Amino acid sequence: MALWGGRFSEDTAKNVTEFSESVSYDKRLYKFDVLGSKAHSAMLASCGIIPQETANLITKELDVIEKRIDDGDFEFKAELEDIHMHIESALIEALGDEGARVHTARSRNDQVALDVRMYVKSEITELIAGIKDFQKALLSQCERNGDAILPGFTHLQHAQPVLFAHHLLAYVEMLGRDVERLESCYTRVDYLPLGSGALAGSTLPIDREFVREKLGFSKITRNSMDTVADRDYMIELLNALATFGIHVSRLSEDVILWCSQEFNFVELSDAFCTGSSLMPQKKNPDIAEISRGKSARIIGSLMTMLTLCKGLPLTYNRDLQEDKEPLFDAIDTAKKILSVFPQMMLEMEVNRENMLEAASDPALMATDVAEKLVELNVPFRNAHHRVGAFVKWCKDNNKELNEVSLKEMQITIPEANEEFLTLFSPVSSVEKRQCFGGTAPEQVKEQIEFWNNFLTD
Repeated sequence: MALWGGRFSEDTAKNVTEFSESVSYDKRLYKFDVLGSKAHSAMLASCGIIPQETANLITKELDVIEKRIDDGDFEFKAELEDIHMHIESALIEALGDEGARVHTARSRNDQVALDVRMYVKSEITELIAGIKDFQKALLSQCERNGDAILPGFTHLQHAQPVLFAHHLLAYVEMLGRDVERLESCYTRVDYLPLGSGALAGSTLPIDREFVREKLGFSKITRNSMDTVADRDYMIELLNALATFGIHVSRLSEDVILWCSQEFNFVELSDAFCTGSSLMPQKKNPDIAEISRGKSARIIGSLMTMLTLCKGLPLTYNRDLQEDKEPLFDAIDTAKKILSVFPQMMLEMEVNRENMLEAASDPALMATDVAEKLVELNVPFRNAHHRVGAFVKWCKDNNKELNEVSLKEMQITIPEANEEFLTLFSPVSSVEKRQCFGGTAPEQVKEQIEFWNNFLTD
């Protein structure tokens, strides 16, 4: 008979049991379930609700159960539904009625809320550390190839020259915001839910503050109904991970383009590529492609959670059992990306010559010409129009912008002088962008130093 089976006259059908079980995936919560049960039983004894001797027996047996699971010496059964019932049943099997006291003043509703919150806190800590290592890998590339110049793109067309380090620092910034989102999410996860019961709390004189301190939570939830129904922190975490996935996907796309023969800007280590089963010459950027694909999987988990919670009335509904698989999968997927992507970026080799050649198209310095006119007191919109006419004249006359004479330039830009003919160097173009956040070497160096110091603190 199930532990909840007192009012039932027949057992659950086998196919229903198999359909409704969750232990196949929620067993990963066992360490947190054991930890929560220890704190709960200690609180019950502290409040005089159960004998101290019973709490001691429960704690000792929970250690035995945890070790059995660690060692693979624990049988999981679908009829026991979830990890909570497995551990409680094992306690009762070992301790009889004394083990049955562990669930006093507790429901699986607030028990699972506790387990998942502790699990999420632990995982957020690991994810933050992994993303910071990712940032450090990108910063290492910035330091090794800080002065390499490549074309920046808009609309996937060459736009203006930028430092390669400046490009990578854009992703360091994105990852920094990912860390901030995870840290912010952590503050809302860090509320003790245990003590809310099924939905209304308990008539017994429990001490939630005792458990809060024991388990290291910062705060206690204030409304028992909200507590057992709340999945906001999961949605928030999945949103943060989906945004992280999008950032990885965008960097993956850059890397994939850079590896192509058309770009040939970078070379990935053989350790992070695969070949073709048919074409012997192929070297494919599989890690970048798979990571780009896995971002869709994380986004799917977010959509699942949003849809799951959309129409649920208060408080707990069994639908919420479906919250764990997308949560676990998204966390696992993000951690898999972090296990390979940073090292791939760290070992990536840069083809500086090809980058510089692509950035040396004089048309990329057209904005520099317009801004030089602004220095001569020409309104920018007028300057933009004249430089645009100059670009068209060069195209119509089959000349590069840096091949014209001063007299030819003055056909469309009458204010031009000899200095205008020197504006078509990608090196000088980059060096002039000294505004804070710009791509000038001094600015990029300061940003690298900022992030190195920030990640070291």
